[in-house]
Amino acid sequence: MAGNIKDKEAFQRLNFLYQAAHCVLAHNPENVELARFYCFTQKTIAKRLVLRQDPSVKRTICKRCCSLLIPGVTSTVRQKRGPRRQRVTVIRCLSCGLTRRFPNNPKHQLWVDQPEAQLENQPQPETQSPSSKAAVQSNKPHESSSVDSSTQNPAT
Repeated sequence: MAGNIKDKEAFQRLNFLYQAAHCVLAHNPENVELARFYCFTQKTIAKRLVLRQDPSVKRTICKRCCSLLIPGVTSTVRQKRGPRRQRVTVIRCLSCGLTRRFPNNPKHQLWVDQPEAQLENQPQPETQSPSSKAAVQSNKPHESSSVDSSTQNPAT
């Protein structure tokens, strides 16, 4: 499946930048600016080439400052009860203060994870080869004959 992905090299570069940002923060948590640069570069490449990133990757990058959101290092994560007693995960970026809320419902399913979102589950239009089209056309009654089969007398 990996062989037929469009822009495979671009996805590899995005993956490298994401992993590099993680490694930079793992070695030295004070290198937030370098990790932010890697994430900003990743975001601009994906935008320029019009590539869709996985929601799990997009959730770990701040939309305002492009900082990598690692709980306890660059962000805080809280579990709260939202309106109407729904559980909500609240992620707050420590660099810019942006707060994001995600539903924490066990039954919640992303669109990407649903079966109808997958291309291999989409109904394929039936394509007919030229030989099968000729066979279908030979089975059709000709419009040139004016005699209808229901009006013919079976005794004659």
